[in-house]
Amino acid sequence: MSNKLVAYFSASGVTAKVAETLAEAIGADIFEIEPKVPYTEADLNWMDKNARSTIEMNDPASRPEIAVKRDNMKDYDTIFVGFPIWWYVAPTIINTFLESYDLTGKTIIPFATSGGSDIGKTNERLAPSCKGAKLMDGKVFKGSVEHQELAAWVEGLGL
Repeated sequence: MSNKLVAYFSASGVTAKVAETLAEAIGADIFEIEPKVPYTEADLNWMDKNARSTIEMNDPASRPEIAVKRDNMKDYDTIFVGFPIWWYVAPTIINTFLESYDLTGKTIIPFATSGGSDIGKTNERLAPSCKGAKLMDGKVFKGSVEHQELAAWVEGLGL
């Protein structure tokens, strides 16, 4: 077993592809963060003020439930957490995931996918959910990112 985990939430499959490539590139285990109630296309319509994702993102205290927890989180030292950028930050389900575990002594490294947004205030919003952990700066990737680019990014982190 690797002491690295790539945990990801993917609404449309783009982040899943990047997460799979990253896990393969660095020899990490992989875990999908799935919502207990799956998101529908209507839930993800960011232009609709009444869409589930809009309501969640407008409430910083929102913590959508996750379907299952990783049962061996204690075995990992380094956790890469992937997600699509929503409203210039991580979806609040990422906070739910992080707050579900004792992260003391672990290194958390966010990575995101976006068609054009940068990482925004992601770390600022995730920091309170990472108690006891070292939260490193995150990076945004296009869905078409290559294996070599991900491997070079991780190598450059100096873990």
